[in-house]
Amino acid sequence: MKKGKTLNLEPRTLNLELNLRAPLVQSSRFKVQSSRFTRSKKYWSGSILFGLGSTCRAAAVGLSVAFAVTPHASVAAEPQLIPPGVKLAPYDAKVFRPDPAYPDSAYSAEAQLQIYGDKRAVPTTRPLIELGRELYREGPFQQAPTLLGKKNLVFANLLVSGDWRTAVAYNDTGAREFSTAATRVNLDVDLKFTATERIHAFFRPLDKGGNFTGYEFGAAHNHGKFHFDGNPDALFFEGDLGAIGVGVTGRESRCDLPFTFGLIPLIFQNGIWLEDAFVGAAFTIPARNSRVLDWANFDLTFFAGIDRVTSPAFVSGGKVDDSHARVFGAAAFVEAMQGYWEFGYAYLAGEKNLGNASYHNLTASFTRRYFNRVSNSLRVVGNAGQSGQPGMGKTANGVLFLVENSLVTSRPSTVVPYANFFVGVDKPQSVARDAGAGGILKNTGILFETDGLTGFPTLDATGHDAWGAALGLEFLPGLKQQIVLEAAMVRIMGGERAFGRPAKGDQYGLGIRYQLPLTQSWILRADAMIGWRDADQDLAGARIEMRYKF
Repeated sequence: MKKGKTLNLEPRTLNLELNLRAPLVQSSRFKVQSSRFTRSKKYWSGSILFGLGSTCRAAAVGLSVAFAVTPHASVAAEPQLIPPGVKLAPYDAKVFRPDPAYPDSAYSAEAQLQIYGDKRAVPTTRPLIELGRELYREGPFQQAPTLLGKKNLVFANLLVSGDWRTAVAYNDTGAREFSTAATRVNLDVDLKFTATERIHAFFRPLDKGGNFTGYEFGAAHNHGKFHFDGNPDALFFEGDLGAIGVGVTGRESRCDLPFTFGLIPLIFQNGIWLEDAFVGAAFTIPARNSRVLDWANFDLTFFAGIDRVTSPAFVSGGKVDDSHARVFGAAAFVEAMQGYWEFGYAYLAGEKNLGNASYHNLTASFTRRYFNRVSNSLRVVGNAGQSGQPGMGKTANGVLFLVENSLVTSRPSTVVPYANFFVGVDKPQSVARDAGAGGILKNTGILFETDGLTGFPTLDATGHDAWGAALGLEFLPGLKQQIVLEAAMVRIMGGERAFGRPAKGDQYGLGIRYQLPLTQSWILRADAMIGWRDADQDLAGARIEMRYKF
């Protein structure tokens, strides 16, 4: 290098990173020449630093660069070793400029917000009860206790949150016509110990057995009922065995193993394959990958339920029997083939007089976006191996195919057309479904989705011996309200008297939904539908609901 010239480090990071190899190659020469520095008091500090640097590669690199540019070093005149492909850039003083200064301008918080598009904190709904560390608060935290180990700190808090729904509806289900006002409260109680361990409970105190607190009125009858249920709909402990082990041993864990037990709610495939809370346990092997199978990420979840397994496949005395059914299963989530796979297997075992209702339940699905225009999900749920109950036959057999599509428009966040299709052969069933979860077709369209409050009518959502579709358009103007318009149909297979199928004939329907957030806590929702049914009475419904979140 010529005198007065030096490496142009603008951009500094790139040139410095590429030149790391040169100092490393030269480091051996400095080690040989280190004695000449130790003989002179002038260089005693360089000798000490150099000796320390010989024990650490990073320090050696730093010292090599330092000695290479120090004019006192005898090796400064030696030629600079430059790796292949690297060129010296000429020095340009204009590249280096002083930092900006604003001596005449006072600091303005408003001006700082303008830099980031005038973004501000959005007011959010707070939990009804917050004891201990609050949820998502600003400012410094108090020092956490180390009762469970220095690496598994205790952040104890109690949060109670949920929502309160009240609706007024007119329903014509064909079998009966009535108007009703009903209310429902969902309470989530979360007792948190650490970042990964907690006890969670869920209560619905104003409804019991599918009946909601409310008042029915009409020309024929007027009566109200109050339903109170203090039993939890979910009550479970969850944690991570890896985090617990770290706290106990004080050593970092190489794996995570989240687990749960108690009255646990499980949802797989958006509630299609499984949506229920039962007494049991589950654990997951998370965040794995496979180079051999080209899987970028996959999880494996194993679960078992020994009580309160709610399935239409287990019927006793004309009602679903959730006390004599057991379930053992596994589910996998795989990112591969530029999409998302879900697999599942479960064995449902009936006890006592439900032994012949035992069967195998399998599922698979694949979700992917094609041509940046269509988001598509393909799902299949199959049942096999059931012997059948006396007088009822098989209650879980056959297969259900689901195809879900949404079009990516020029306004993908606010205009979403969708077209969903299904084909059900015989009597396919989910693994388990809560009484308020609706049928297996709940996600096919709004005309198959019950409101879980007023008994709002729907088209046949079982998928038994039928095929059909739901075509709709969802508007989200300004992301501040929602409008959904939909047309749907159910076409029967196997004749009008197929055993056990709710639909007696073909069904067609039109539906509309509107939602508007009034405040951060209040949401207004309105629904209306009309359905035409062959070989059965027609359907109609209209409802308006206020929902308060806390």
